Amino acid sequence: MYSTVLALHSLVRWLVLASLLFAIFRAFSGWSSKRSFSRVDNAVRHWTATIAHIQLIFGLVLYFISPIVNYFLHNFNDAVHRREIRFFGMEHSLMMVIAIVVITIGSARAKRKLTDPEKFQTMALWFSAGLLIILSSVPWAFSPLISRPYFRPF
Repeated sequence: MYSTVLALHSLVRWLVLASLLFAIFRAFSGWSSKRSFSRVDNAVRHWTATIAHIQLIFGLVLYFISPIVNYFLHNFNDAVHRREIRFFGMEHSLMMVIAIVVITIGSARAKRKLTDPEKFQTMALWFSAGLLIILSSVPWAFSPLISRPYFRPF
């Protein structure tokens, strides 16, 4: 089960990144061109937040079944001094939850704004902040600190 959820989590991260980039692009272009906030824009806002929530669910499942996190939780005094274990036991998890909260708040606030420019602006700023948090906390394959492959096989 662990390897399947890990592979799904690895795959869905690309959907999260793609949907965020697309939503941010639509938000900034709609904001700058002063176009109306269409049903498509609203669907993009909604589905971007939904995909992020699906990723959060995979991440939470992983948190509770991961041998790395299990070691972190049961050997905290030793594990907190080991970069890779601390990253997955604490740093990655906390930052990703914060990113999903930021995206969720942005989605909810954009939905409730009264004017189209306010909707685009809110979506652009909050989703961009969420994306920056995510980008800083993903264990990229090129990272010298913590690296994981771009895709995990099933």
